[in-house]
Amino acid sequence: MDLSNLKPAKGSTKKPKRIGRGQGSGRGGTSTRGHKGAQSRSGYSKKLGFEGGQMPLARRLPKFGFKNFNRVEYKGINLDVLQTISEKQNLTVITQEVLVKSGYVSKNDRIKILGRGELKAKLEITVHAFSAAAKKAIEETGGIANTL
Repeated sequence: MDLSNLKPAKGSTKKPKRIGRGQGSGRGGTSTRGHKGAQSRSGYSKKLGFEGGQMPLARRLPKFGFKNFNRVEYKGINLDVLQTISEKQNLTVITQEVLVKSGYVSKNDRIKILGRGELKAKLEITVHAFSAAAKKAIEETGGIANTL
C-alpha cells in the first residue's frame, strides 16, 4: 500500500445533488424549488422575523415604557457590609479600591452607601453617593462621609 492508491472506504462518500443540470439528471425543470412564488426565484431571501404572512410577533405585542439613557446606575453597599470589612481588614478608611479588592464591586461601578445595618466603627468613607440614613449613621459614630 502507498499514497498513490489511497481512497475512502466503500459507501463512506456520496456524490452531491447536482441541481439544475437538465432533465436527464432528474433535478432539472424547477430544480427542487417547487412551482412559482418568491422562494422559487433567484435572489430570494426571507426577511428577518417573517412568519409567512402572519402578523409577526414583534408587531402583535404592544409597545410600552421607555429607557432613560441619562440614568446613573449605582451599586448599593450597606452599612453592615462596611462594618464587616473594617473588622476583617482592620481599616478606618474605606475607598472604592478597598471595595473592589474585597470583591463587592467591580472597578467601573459607581457606589452608593445605603443605611441597612449598624455601624460601630469610626470610618472615613469615600464613594460616589450616600443615602440620607447612611450619612447620618456614619456621622453619628464620628466618621466622615466623602463624596467623589
